Amino acid sequence: MSEGEQGFVRLVFRELPIEEMHESAEAFYELMDGRRTTRHFSDRAVPRELIEAAVRTASTAPSGAHLQPWTFVAISDQALKSKIREAAEDEERRFYEDRIPDAWKEVLDPLGTDHVKEHITEAPWVVVLFRHSQRERPSGEMAPTYYSQESCGIAAGLFVAAIHNMGLVTLTHTPSPMGFLRDILGRPEHEHAMLLLPVGFPAEDAMVPDIQRKAVEDVLVWRE
Repeated sequence: MSEGEQGFVRLVFRELPIEEMHESAEAFYELMDGRRTTRHFSDRAVPRELIEAAVRTASTAPSGAHLQPWTFVAISDQALKSKIREAAEDEERRFYEDRIPDAWKEVLDPLGTDHVKEHITEAPWVVVLFRHSQRERPSGEMAPTYYSQESCGIAAGLFVAAIHNMGLVTLTHTPSPMGFLRDILGRPEHEHAMLLLPVGFPAEDAMVPDIQRKAVEDVLVWRE
């Protein structure tokens, strides 16, 4: 590729000494290994700028054809959060009472989850990640997106990492089904709610399940 080829710029890359690479890798692992998901939030205020910073970080995610097929809706309005909670609990109650598959119930029971979703109204922020199944051309015509599920999954992971890095906690909540979020938040038909993420400080008495992560040898296969 020639220098200055139209549509491209030179990659900015700073190579680190191998020792620094190891130190950086281990420090980031130690940071993220301390991350836990909790359902118990304080109502302590969180500056809007921190939510914006997390979304900016999430939006650095690679995406299919660089379409960035996501919208993050950040909600602090208590009345709106209450409306979302009421709708979520209605859906979740039906799910837990009538629709939950036995195999799903088997793995959820040890985590103590149920249809009550206090975190939606307790946390100072609720962020809803919407996935775009289509994109709008400059002409106004709609066209498909590509690998939007994978792209939004990566963006969600970066959002979670950014929240933990700044000293806050979050929860990846997936009310089932999730169509009510598009209706309540007034999003267009081609946007589909993917995750509901309460964000804030943990409650002083916050609890988490007593579980362990898989060892690396259980999730990594070498083929050298």
